[in-house]
Amino acid sequence: MSGTVVSDRLEAASTSQLVIEIGVALTPPTIVDVNNVQIGTFCRAWVNFNGTGTVAIRASFNVSSITDNNTGDYTINFTNAMPDANYAINTSGSSTTTTGFYPGGLFTFNTGNVRFRTVVKNVAISDAPNYGDPAFVLVSVFR
Repeated sequence: MSGTVVSDRLEAASTSQLVIEIGVALTPPTIVDVNNVQIGTFCRAWVNFNGTGTVAIRASFNVSSITDNNTGDYTINFTNAMPDANYAINTSGSSTTTTGFYPGGLFTFNTGNVRFRTVVKNVAISDAPNYGDPAFVLVSVFR
């Protein structure tokens, strides 16, 4: 069956789960405007993990594991690879429940994973980065 559904609202009929399927494997549905121009996609991967001690994933989507490369240096491994390395990641989190961290660079984009660092305190541009292991690391991936 093919065609177009025009509606202001979609809702699941009998369960709390609304399923949107697309005909191309591992491709998220896209959001288009009235002229059929793509204006967005759903998140391709996200993760909430503990970056201290033994790294542990609290919750995730399309993330198979986290590699702890060094202090404040992590690789997120995707369950299903990205179509190319031209995606964007957003990072946030905190070292404790009251202090934040800043993305520290070393972004290495691959189709199967992304590597990045975290800086746990604000440093002047001329200072060496203070890489650290935040207790809460939150990452989302869009393409």
